[in-house]
Amino acid sequence: MPDIEDPRVYFAAERTLLAWIRTGLGVIGLGFVVARFGLFLRMMRDVPNAAPRAGSTWIGVGLVLLGSTAIALAAWQHLQFSRRLKASDLPRPNTMRWSACFAAIIALIGLALALYLLQGAGAL
Repeated sequence: MPDIEDPRVYFAAERTLLAWIRTGLGVIGLGFVVARFGLFLRMMRDVPNAAPRAGSTWIGVGLVLLGSTAIALAAWQHLQFSRRLKASDLPRPNTMRWSACFAAIIALIGLALALYLLQGAGAL
C-alpha cells in the first residue's frame, strides 16, 4: 500500500481521548453531587447546628479525584500514542497537542474542585 496521508488512526485516538474526557467529566460531576448531598440532607433536617458528616464528602471527593485521574491518564496515553505515529498518519496542520492540553487543564480544574470540596467541609 502506498504511503499516503491517512489521519484516520490519529482521529480514532482523538475520539478515544474525547470519550475519556466525557467519562471523567461525568464522574467528576457525580462526585460533586455526592459531596454536596450531605449538605442538602442537613438542610432538609431543619436542625440549625447539626454535626456535619464527612462520609458523603469523602466519597464525592474520591469520585472527583477518580475522574480527574482518568482524564489526566487519558491525556498522557494520547500523547504517548501520538508520538509513535508516522508523520503520514498525522493530520495537517499538526494540532495534536491541543486536545491533550485541554484534557490536562480539565484534570487540574478537577483537582481544584476536590480541594474546594475538602475545604468547604472543613477537612483541610
